[in-house]
Amino acid sequence: MARFSSADRSWADDAVRRIEADSNRSADTHLFAVPLPEHWGVQVYLKDESTHQTGSLKHRLARSLFLFGLVNGWITEGSIIVEASSGSTAVSEAYFAQLLGLEFVAVMTATTSPEKITLIEQYGGTCRFVEHASDVYAEAEAVARRTGGHYMDQFTFAERATDWRGNNNIAESIFGQLSLEPHPLPAWIVVGAGTGGTSATIGRYLRYHRHPTRLAVVDPENSAFYPAWANPGSRPSGRPSRIEGIGRPRLEPSFVPSVIDTMIQVPDAASVAAARHLRTLTGLHAGPSTGTNLWGVWQLVADLVSEGRTGSIVSLMCDSGDRYAATYDDDAWLANRGLDPTGALAVLEDFFATGSWPPTLDGAGAYPG
Repeated sequence: MARFSSADRSWADDAVRRIEADSNRSADTHLFAVPLPEHWGVQVYLKDESTHQTGSLKHRLARSLFLFGLVNGWITEGSIIVEASSGSTAVSEAYFAQLLGLEFVAVMTATTSPEKITLIEQYGGTCRFVEHASDVYAEAEAVARRTGGHYMDQFTFAERATDWRGNNNIAESIFGQLSLEPHPLPAWIVVGAGTGGTSATIGRYLRYHRHPTRLAVVDPENSAFYPAWANPGSRPSGRPSRIEGIGRPRLEPSFVPSVIDTMIQVPDAASVAAARHLRTLTGLHAGPSTGTNLWGVWQLVADLVSEGRTGSIVSLMCDSGDRYAATYDDDAWLANRGLDPTGALAVLEDFFATGSWPPTLDGAGAYPG
């Protein structure tokens, strides 16, 4: 006679229901219009992912990873969930683990912001620290092995856990919210890469729906992603990113360079400057990875203006700047890490005054100051 494990399936069924019910109670994130000179003929929109329950874009990823683990039978009643995370993913996964009554362990570098560590612990998670970013993978695997837990492995599964055809993914949401705007099919969508999952989802969605929109991915200094895109088939290595949440020292399995139309390297100080400039311009207080997005956005806006083209560009506000009061918002902390946003702020002020990007500046170029 066949044997059945109805108890395991019953728990998983209820776990999926809980996650779906949580999503059903949540409104979509706002799409803000960023004010630009009207004569430019260009609209820029920021999708504010900081309004998720756990405060960042990674809320979507965590939800997808939990559902992926549940439907594959990897997460069961009593599972210990383990993740290698630089912070935001761990915050969101801790939330979903608590929702399902599961223990959660996050493995991260000791440099992770204290605000994010506090949030993980508030959601019932436990933090384990390693000295080097390259050590998080092996340590997370080791913790899962010792405890009999499930290693979520966001860097491998981010690109496959989300349905890129639609099903309420971020790309579908963007296009739905743009439907009544002057340019409902944007010229560009601009995102950063931490795992590569968001860029893979958006790039595949654009191709599947045959949209003319192009995908630009911005990358901080010393990340392995840009050289991998620029040199197909290569396996470059980089250094740990100074912009929390994006850029990686190794080429992650979820990064899909073939769906990306262009990549822009962004100086780290420029990421900080662009986030600060956004707050002055709009009052929106965003984290540094949003600044990385914007440094790329403004270059693409300048291209449209110089070509006399109208259109729209969409990017993401990845998380709130409130999480970085003791780090990126602190001038002394920045100075200790060799980050001075002064010169890049001057570039942005000049751009908004003229509509032109300095001709000697590409994404990775030097800037005054």
